[in-house]
Amino acid sequence: MSQELVWLTATALMTALMWLPYVINRIAELGLLTTLGNTGAVEPVNNAWAIRAQRAHMNALEGLAIFATLVLAIQVGQLNSDLTAKVAAAYFFVRAAHYVVYLIGVPMIRTLLFAAGLVCQIILALVLLGMI
Repeated sequence: MSQELVWLTATALMTALMWLPYVINRIAELGLLTTLGNTGAVEPVNNAWAIRAQRAHMNALEGLAIFATLVLAIQVGQLNSDLTAKVAAAYFFVRAAHYVVYLIGVPMIRTLLFAAGLVCQIILALVLLGMI
């Protein structure tokens, strides 16, 4: 398996697990049965960090759709290189840092990390377009 696919898999797994803090908070606030019930949309979340966790997870999902498309296209086009492997790894670490920073509520750093992830996506797209 290519390094790009390894980092894509790691990013997908990390993104899949990002819902856990939010749900654990819901259980702590509402109890297990209410959380497992169908009332989640009407029950407000009280902890600001839990709201940020949910938003960070949604943001990660949106970015994953783009990142996965680019990595898979690079794989299909056999355009793997040292650059694409490093950019895929960088994307993973940037998104991990983005989640943590979003969760603890550091707005400027969060935006810079989001921009760094976008730069990673742009580099992968430029490779696909033959511009790098």
